[in-house]
Amino acid sequence: MSGPAAEETPSPTDEALMAALAAEDLPALDVLMVRWQGPLLGFLHRQLRNEADARDLTQETFVRVYQHRTRYRPGARFSTWLFQIALNLARDHARKTTRRRTDSLETAPPTNLADPGTAPDAVTCQSEEHAAVRAALDQLPAELREVLLLAEYEHLPHTEIAALVGATTKAVESRLARARAKLRASLAGWLRD
Repeated sequence: MSGPAAEETPSPTDEALMAALAAEDLPALDVLMVRWQGPLLGFLHRQLRNEADARDLTQETFVRVYQHRTRYRPGARFSTWLFQIALNLARDHARKTTRRRTDSLETAPPTNLADPGTAPDAVTCQSEEHAAVRAALDQLPAELREVLLLAEYEHLPHTEIAALVGATTKAVESRLARARAKLRASLAGWLRD
């Protein structure tokens, strides 16, 4: 019988999908990828500031999820485990690119095509504001930038961020406060306007 009286089957939890994946149920990985690809790509793009690298590391994160499927601890929060893999890959990538610092068109910030109805001066102001925020974020030490991105963009609770970065909850709160203070100082001119 279909209609309002029929009940929908609830979606399996991430943890249940990982248990299925550990038992070689490969479609479980597809569900996890559909569910987590967007948030993961957004996090890595903000972390790396390069869309191509973010896409590559998003795919590499899911490869690692598959490779280490039997290492996942049942009962552990999947999102913490997933973002930890992604964060480690991003850190490794940053170390490699720092060693071989090269500038290319690929690392240039993307140009945003504005809505045709937007006034040119508003587009310029908005682009300058975005560039100022990106520059201020780039100036933050990695340990401050990571917790700020996880808190503000991924909306993760402090306890989960602490697990991801290997710190205490108090240390995360302290890092967030320092990151926000540094951003306020860097963006003082924009905040007054």
